[in-house]
Amino acid sequence: MHILCLGVNHTTASLALREKLSFDEESTHAALTRLSRGEGFPQPPEMVIVSTCNRVELYATAVEPNFDALETFLAEARGVAVEAFRDHVYRYVDEKAVSHLFRVASGLDSMVLGEPQILGQITHSLELALDAGVCGTLLSRLFRSAIHAGKRARTETAISRNPASVPSLAAWLAAREVKNISLAQVVVVGAGEMAELAVEALRKRGASQITVVNRTLTRAQSLAARWQAKAATFEQLEELLLEAEVVITSTSAPHVILHASQMRRIMSKRHRPSITMIDIAAPRDVEPAVGKVPGVKLYDLDQLQHQVQHLLAERAAAAPQVEAILAEEKAQFLQYFNSLNMLPLITELRQQADAIRQYELERTLRRLPDLTQVERERIEAMTHALVNKLLEAPTLRLRMEANCPHASEYATAVRTLFDLPGDSGVCAFSKQFCSLQGSDENMQLQPLIESANRGYSSGNS
Repeated sequence: MHILCLGVNHTTASLALREKLSFDEESTHAALTRLSRGEGFPQPPEMVIVSTCNRVELYATAVEPNFDALETFLAEARGVAVEAFRDHVYRYVDEKAVSHLFRVASGLDSMVLGEPQILGQITHSLELALDAGVCGTLLSRLFRSAIHAGKRARTETAISRNPASVPSLAAWLAAREVKNISLAQVVVVGAGEMAELAVEALRKRGASQITVVNRTLTRAQSLAARWQAKAATFEQLEELLLEAEVVITSTSAPHVILHASQMRRIMSKRHRPSITMIDIAAPRDVEPAVGKVPGVKLYDLDQLQHQVQHLLAERAAAAPQVEAILAEEKAQFLQYFNSLNMLPLITELRQQADAIRQYELERTLRRLPDLTQVERERIEAMTHALVNKLLEAPTLRLRMEANCPHASEYATAVRTLFDLPGDSGVCAFSKQFCSLQGSDENMQLQPLIESANRGYSSGNS
């Protein structure tokens, strides 16, 4: 069994193509439901779909490392011709697929190094696949291992400890500057993309008293509604600044909208002694002299960009620690994954041993008609125990050697030594072993019967 990963991300495909291939929750459910019905694959695989603004990835199991069916499935699910994305996708098999997912979960493969949202998105992707019944033991184990590795990366290193975008840094500064961000009056001036990112980051930081101010009330209302905030127009700005503890400005105005003289007048009327103003607009919304007004603490875009670069450098410095964690977690998963390759051999070995056991047991019991039912059961239990004891060490060794470079040689040696597979379910060794005849066999088995009786009477199995 193989693990396949087929995907596109921000490094391989344009935003336009990623948008065409992306899945929302409804389309994910529809695609996975189709898969669960056996549509699109002769043997339906396990599958998990990971879809975010920066990536679309399909993880699946397959008997052969062939991506044709997976590409067709993606094309049909999104209504996009295979030719439109074939040259933009990456294809990973087994260890490379595992490594990629672990890097994604830890934030090492993100557009913004260490971004925290991806871990929750991967977790949700796994939940959707499990709900649809298309995620079995292997992919479930893989994704849980990746999620665990991602959590370790975030708790044991600084890979996502600090904000790494201007809006998220603005929200971080806001939470740092006020006593309780959940109760603070926050005003966001503007209703564009940067403003929305700032509102989102503020909400994630716990801010609940947010007012969005914009020249057009409908745009302010639209943004405010998405994040359970209030909306206002520029005519209400000064009134709002009388009570605000934090102001984040992000308009597209070509000129300053807040002057030092205006802020002096506002500060003279305020009951609150201080206000934090964070200007993330370009060109600036707030006149630089505002920072000299008593009680005003002003941050501009240059200061924030410098801080973002500093924080990204701190995240980058944590990357080697994350790589070490991923190597450790990946090794544990691959040990499990590689051991699966030995399972058919181990199964064959045990089936052959049990066939020999049953064959010999039946021959023996036919020659001992006077045994009681209890004695028969004890002999059968003893034969089970003997087989299990004899195969315990070889089975364990095969699992351990599944991860070594010579695993295939071990498998070949075992098949040769034990004559696997046998031509009739019982190997040549079994036929030779079964050549005992007559009373000699009865005499040889009598000590076994007595031993079995002694073992059961003393409580041993």
